[in-house]
Amino acid sequence: MQVYADNAATTKMSTTAINAMLPYFQDIYANPSSLHSAGQAAKEALENARETIARCIGCEPREIYFTSGGSEADNQAIVSAARIGERKGKKHIISTAFEHHAVLHTLKRLEKEGFEITLLDVSKNHNITADQVKDALREDTCLVTCMYANNEIGSVLPIAQIGAVCKEAGVPFHTDAVQAAGHLPIHVKEQNIDMLSLSAHKFHGPKGIGVLYCRRGLMLTNLIDGGAQERGKRAGTENIPAICGMAAALEDSCAHMQENSAKVAALRDKLIAGLSQIPHCALNGDPVNRLSGNVSFCFEGIEGESLLLLLDMKGVCASSGSACTSGSLDPSHVLLAIGRVHDVAHGSLRLSLSEYNTEEEIDHILAVVPQVVEYLRSISPVWRDLMNGKREFIL
Repeated sequence: MQVYADNAATTKMSTTAINAMLPYFQDIYANPSSLHSAGQAAKEALENARETIARCIGCEPREIYFTSGGSEADNQAIVSAARIGERKGKKHIISTAFEHHAVLHTLKRLEKEGFEITLLDVSKNHNITADQVKDALREDTCLVTCMYANNEIGSVLPIAQIGAVCKEAGVPFHTDAVQAAGHLPIHVKEQNIDMLSLSAHKFHGPKGIGVLYCRRGLMLTNLIDGGAQERGKRAGTENIPAICGMAAALEDSCAHMQENSAKVAALRDKLIAGLSQIPHCALNGDPVNRLSGNVSFCFEGIEGESLLLLLDMKGVCASSGSACTSGSLDPSHVLLAIGRVHDVAHGSLRLSLSEYNTEEEIDHILAVVPQVVEYLRSISPVWRDLMNGKREFIL
């Protein structure tokens, strides 16, 4: 049996998204900036997609900007807020210690330019509170950027409460909603979100396309200059097939969100209950406020890379954390942020599910993971020392 359990890295494209894209490869293929009728047909598709996405997240179509994905959207949102703040003499930014690297690396670059960055510590339940944000706010704070849901451990942050705190203080609020869009309800006006990033391939859309929502009145800083596309804020001919596929995928995901979430959460809970029976393991992430498809564990005494390779041989596609850092030998910054020590963080496993997964696949995972963990521990000198009392167990 082959089980794909790495949906946090990317999802299978839906038939809905594929069908929505097909006409724009050969039939309606003109440049949407062209004034002729063929170009205007493409332009109509572009604006229809913009309207669809705006409806899905509760904003105006003119507040939607198309990007190459979540990373570009994160970069543009953060840099834009920083430049607005800089002009006002405000150079303090608040974020969290377990953000995606698209956020953290952008903040690191701004820090070299003289901005002061406050990264909020993660609490014992592996989450962030609105009170932490409120306590960190200063007169010179120009931006709060907190992810909607963590990509590695699945914690869902109290976005509406954080947005309310930011609105009261008059500070722009950006959220990286890449893991949340299509899976959790989003209404940017009601949640007081000023900027939001999303990426199509996380909700069964195509890769290489995303969205930056920016509230009307906030001035975006260009990352790419050239043509006048996207109201002059993101140059480059729009990828009409991908944009139409993204809009269709998001609309479909939002329409079926409740039933899909219920199904996936049941599979998740079964998986968590079964894996929790393995000795000396720990669940990562908020146990209550959690993405419906996220299962993240640390197993003491093993290496995560070996675990992934052996699981792949047994037909289970999984990861140890973010796909963006899979080539790194360093332990996940997310796991370190929630208090896992290096040795334990190295033995991590992330299983991320979608509505395409089945109960039979969960049974297969529950059959093979304990076998692989037991085998790796049997050949591990670290595990031998733990069992012999030469080292103390952490988990």
